[in-house]
Amino acid sequence: MVISLDNALGIHTKALSLYSQRSSVLAANLANADTPNYKARDIDFKSILSRAESKESNSSQLTATRPGHFGGSSTSSFVADRLYRQPGQPSLDGNTVEVQKEQAAFTDNSMRYMATLRFITGRVQGMLTALKGE
Repeated sequence: MVISLDNALGIHTKALSLYSQRSSVLAANLANADTPNYKARDIDFKSILSRAESKESNSSQLTATRPGHFGGSSTSSFVADRLYRQPGQPSLDGNTVEVQKEQAAFTDNSMRYMATLRFITGRVQGMLTALKGE
């Protein structure tokens, strides 16, 4: 009997990858807070994850003709679109980074990443316990 981690962990592996990508985007925004004409970017997490879920449910009906077709089963090929963030108050130098909002978004994203990672860790530990027969 083959155990599929993709089936056991569900969408959480893709969510973890997406949180990681969003952390990189938010860190880049914070790093460029003083760069003139830098436009803050972000990832629309909900729409991307819902697209990933729908692709996952449709992929069981389709047949891949080559490795990586339909995004593949690996989470490393899962790339999110980066959208420009609308500033609440524009600055004179054209920079749209609002440091407080970016820090809050980064903290929220980090907490969600850790929660998802703990969920995955718990699932894996549960499977290991079941395999050991404890």
